Amino acid sequence: MSAVAIKGWCPGALRPMQSGDGLVVRVRPRGGRLDARQAAGIADLAARYGNGLIDLTSRANLQIRGVSDESYPPLIDGLAGLGLLDADSNIEAQRNILVTPFWTDADDTHSLAAELERALASTALDLPTKFGFAIDDGRERVLAGASADIRIERARNGGLLVRADGAQFGLSVTRGEAVQVALALADWFIASGGARGEKRRMAAHLAGGASLPEPLRGDAEPVAQSANPVPSLTPIGAMVGVAFGQMPHGTLENLAARAQALRLTPWRMVLAEGMHEMPRGADLVTDADDPALRVIACSGAPRCAEAHADTRALASALASFVPAGARLHVSGCAKGCAYSGSADVTLVASREGFDLIRRGTTRDTPVMRGLTGSYLVANPSVLTGDH
Repeated sequence: MSAVAIKGWCPGALRPMQSGDGLVVRVRPRGGRLDARQAAGIADLAARYGNGLIDLTSRANLQIRGVSDESYPPLIDGLAGLGLLDADSNIEAQRNILVTPFWTDADDTHSLAAELERALASTALDLPTKFGFAIDDGRERVLAGASADIRIERARNGGLLVRADGAQFGLSVTRGEAVQVALALADWFIASGGARGEKRRMAAHLAGGASLPEPLRGDAEPVAQSANPVPSLTPIGAMVGVAFGQMPHGTLENLAARAQALRLTPWRMVLAEGMHEMPRGADLVTDADDPALRVIACSGAPRCAEAHADTRALASALASFVPAGARLHVSGCAKGCAYSGSADVTLVASREGFDLIRRGTTRDTPVMRGLTGSYLVANPSVLTGDH
């Protein structure tokens, strides 16, 4: 195994990221799914070669934390044995594919994901590391609020469409055309300068004035967007949340022992195939009304070297004060790694304290600055503006 390549802040398995608690090694399940053997293997590797903590990310990936330079090579060998590595780090970085977790063997989702993975592995697109694809071809769009730049979705007429993120409509395609049209959109994004833009994302490229070429522009309307799923039993299995997206290896081991497979989601939940009752565990969120579901928090200090505060401690303390239907995002720095979208309230840690942003992202202008964690806990009304 060659020396560890640490590049950028969006990690992979072959290109890990240095953090406050060691290397972060991201595992990207193929088709968004881990069979029981793979899930149990990841739990074992996290215990043996990391600090035992595993993150669920907003890209529906897993991250093994606390890996050292010495333990990294045997960890990678273990992931290779589980069939979870790409041929090289460039292919790995390009394989950003979100998949609806509600697919069945009778639909096109699994085969579309596999075809897109193969196409990306054989095509040198040189896409930005955050650029991604979504396969969301169910009767409702469940990934509309998740980060993706090119979307394969179901049209209202029942067919498939390919849509550039930020465009209202998509191009109607046959099953056989879907992946090639998605790659053509990616080619256009690069050729038209999107990869050189400041934000390097499709929606920002279109908002900045870029116009889709006629062959990639369509008038097909996607099906309705659904609300984000909540912990519950589904026909496929149990949808289970993980508190603030982080669990000890034992929790993953227990889920792997009881489920046929685990489907990863961008909501920091897993869909445990074949599990017909909700599991129990201190790190699991199984109640649809649990306040923890209203809060998003990054790893925070001391786990992340970039963070200015312990975000998860504050998130835990504030969760019960977040109104039903609202969302609080607590970020350790202005990068907003855990969540790039808009929240009702966003708290961004800085050297001077927390900045408070209403109905915006970590990049928007705060309405209050320099708040301490103790002040926020003692005065939770500032979250709703009733102070």
